[in-house]
Amino acid sequence: MPAGGRPVPPADLLAVFERVADPRKRRGRRHRLAVLLTLATCAVLAGARSFTAIAEWAADAGEALADQLGIVRIPDASTFRRVLALLDANALDAALGTWAAARTEPGKGQRRRVAVDGKTLRGTRAGDTAGRHLLAAFDQHHAVVLGQCAVDAKTNEIPTIKDLLATIDLTDTVVTADALHTQDDTADWLVAHGAHYLLIVKANRPTLHARLAALPWTKVRTVSRTTSRGHGRLERRTVKATEIRAGIDFPHALQAIQITRRRQPLTGGPATTQTVHAVTSLPTHQASPALLAALARGHWTVENQLHWVRDVTYDEDHHRARTGNAPQVMASLRNLAITILRLTGASNIAHALRHHARHPERPLETIKKMSC
Repeated sequence: MPAGGRPVPPADLLAVFERVADPRKRRGRRHRLAVLLTLATCAVLAGARSFTAIAEWAADAGEALADQLGIVRIPDASTFRRVLALLDANALDAALGTWAAARTEPGKGQRRRVAVDGKTLRGTRAGDTAGRHLLAAFDQHHAVVLGQCAVDAKTNEIPTIKDLLATIDLTDTVVTADALHTQDDTADWLVAHGAHYLLIVKANRPTLHARLAALPWTKVRTVSRTTSRGHGRLERRTVKATEIRAGIDFPHALQAIQITRRRQPLTGGPATTQTVHAVTSLPTHQASPALLAALARGHWTVENQLHWVRDVTYDEDHHRARTGNAPQVMASLRNLAITILRLTGASNIAHALRHHARHPERPLETIKKMSC
């Protein structure tokens, strides 16, 4: 057991698959669950977007991998669909997240930065029934998924964030989240688990928002300024931070933050300015405005480097699987493929998928590299 009291996860991803609980009865099993998960992961690394595509890849690549995986008979699409729909998806995500967290353990003197954000699987909508909604925890620095959790249709993300982050060692971690999670109870829970937070404050907390907006920001000299060009615009960001001494009334808040974004279209036209506020439990001697600016901007890596990739590269929103836990498990496999590729140095996920699609042995070779 490590110092934090958590069990040491296997370094080998294939060993992680062996530990996932099989939901099937022992009688009649033709394929080990670990083999199914390995084949499915290999297929998704090669760009497969559905259970049918996974089975087709397995049928084509099976002979090349048969000896390495002990495959006697190649599973078909119905086997992948049925078994993966029965899996405890949250337990699978927790196991994969624990493995990814161990692979990205911060070095001495470094802090992990975790962005929390939700995504609805639009393809799972059926009539008036809303699509499945998943909440993810994303490592800002390594751009890998540390956890994912389903949000119950009868509730929202607010209570789910604790279930999600409970699987992660939060000691000295900074958690960033949007305004929905700016809740007293969430802040208390994070600090009680050894974490710091940076939370956006908007109109859903009107009193807190008004207090932050009323601070004498024109007199604050502690400033960070950055400029970036992209997406057809020039954006200038100014971040001010000031120590909170009294009057904000939010648990453990030590600094108030003002973020001003001025966006100028490169093709001309009027510039737009947006100002948002945030609070953080990080003290001034540990978090300069430059660091706070990096944390605030880094929060959007979960959108740009995870959700966007799943939507555009994997065309996730057009995947129509709705049975059981199949939608979440497919999202988990996409998360895992993105994590594997990032940990092996890929900067362009679409290019990396094409690379793995050209030779059937490549996906398994890449997975095996993760145990080195």
